[in-house]
Amino acid sequence: MSLYKLPEINEDREAVLAKTDCFALDMDGTIYLGEQWIDGAREFLERIEATGRNYVFVTNNSSKNAAVYVEKLARMGLFVGEEKIVTSGQATICYLKQNFAGKKVFLLGNDLLREEFLQAGIVLEEEAPDVVVTAFDTSLTYRKLCQVCDHVRAGLPYLATHPDYNCPTEDGFIPDVGAIHAFIHASAFRYPDRVIGKPNEDIIQYLTTRVNTERGRIAMVGDRLYTDIAAGVNHGLKSVLVLSGEASLEDARRSDVKPHLIFSSVREMIPFLS
Repeated sequence: MSLYKLPEINEDREAVLAKTDCFALDMDGTIYLGEQWIDGAREFLERIEATGRNYVFVTNNSSKNAAVYVEKLARMGLFVGEEKIVTSGQATICYLKQNFAGKKVFLLGNDLLREEFLQAGIVLEEEAPDVVVTAFDTSLTYRKLCQVCDHVRAGLPYLATHPDYNCPTEDGFIPDVGAIHAFIHASAFRYPDRVIGKPNEDIIQYLTTRVNTERGRIAMVGDRLYTDIAAGVNHGLKSVLVLSGEASLEDARRSDVKPHLIFSSVREMIPFLS
């Protein structure tokens, strides 16, 4: 990894935030930790709305659907609709409809995601599918692993909702879908043909359609360099790294992914929204 000069922390000398119309916000580590708001996050959301801007929450976590996030935010005192939630599961459904219309899908995912796929009209099939989709399956069993490896080994098109190796929790990290991909590769010798979620193009295309905003006027805000920040940098969005979650300042110094801005947390962004 190469060293590079970092943006000044908690500064926005080029008025990037002032030129932003929509904030695409990561959730865990950026807005909250578990069910605890990160200090200043509520005030940050209020400032976005008070200045006539928009925000959506963008998550790679495909173990939950939009309704679950709406319910969680309501428990935390924020009442929003599903239009505020963009997930890698939704983006994967969109990709399937555009590229595998009418095809039967083997979905390695939990019941919440299966329900979302079925409601969207995706045909699910375990024994003789046309395409494989792997997601963050918190109900994973050895039988499911055997099934998915069989289908991948047979050469079926192989998609993944997102690439994350670990999912943050209040008690530390738990294995995410990237760890499942490593298991599948060890048995079936293939990694996914296409990964939909951050930092990849498909979820950004889906996001821009949902918010109806040009890419240069969207700021991707998150705590992970290799997903949130890379998604912004690689696809024409502004990228804002917050140090309230996974990435440290030292990680940022050594990364090849260069955020446009760095803030200690979203609270420090508030003064730049006018």
